[in-house]
This record gives sequence, structure tokens and C-alpha cells, in this order.
Amino acid sequence: MVTNIRRAPAEKLHKLQMHYVYILKCNDGTFYTGCTNDLEDRMRRHSCGEIHYTKSRQPFELVFYACFPDRYKAYTFEKYLKTGSGRAFALRHLHSSAK
Repeated sequence: MVTNIRRAPAEKLHKLQMHYVYILKCNDGTFYTGCTNDLEDRMRRHSCGEIHYTKSRQPFELVFYACFPDRYKAYTFEKYLKTGSGRAFALRHLHSSAK
């Protein structure tokens, strides 16, 4: 039986902030990849036209998102998705149904 299990104090759990990498499919067939710590607010900002790239490409569809407890891992994944091999990976695995 394992007895050395450590649990995070409740106050640390409340401070844990998730970071999201997301992909939108725009009405012109292009994809937008972004990263945020508040996905609902970012979707609102896209819908209101506050994000330059998607402002003229509405409506859009959220086709993928992933949560990361570490913002650096989220930013690293976003950066990867914006490379040639990352875009190919996303097309094959993350939004293949959105083509």
C-alpha cells in the first residue's frame, strides 16, 4: 500500500491556471492558431472583431483546443503548430474533420 502520496494544498489548486492552445477554422477556409489563459474571453474577442486576423473571416469554428497547466509548454506547442511540420500534423490529426 502506498502511504507517501502528497497532495497539493487547496490554496495551490485554486491558483492553478490553465493555458489553452486552440485552432479556429475561418469562413475563408484558413485556420488560426492561438494561445490564451482564458479561452471563453478569447472566443468572445474573436467574435466581437477584436482580433485582427479573424475580424474579416467570421464566422469561424473552434475545431481544436488543448489545455496545459504550464504556459511555456502551451506556447511551445502553439509555436510548433505554426511551423510547416506542425501545420501538417494539425491537418492530419487535429482538424482533419474540418477540411
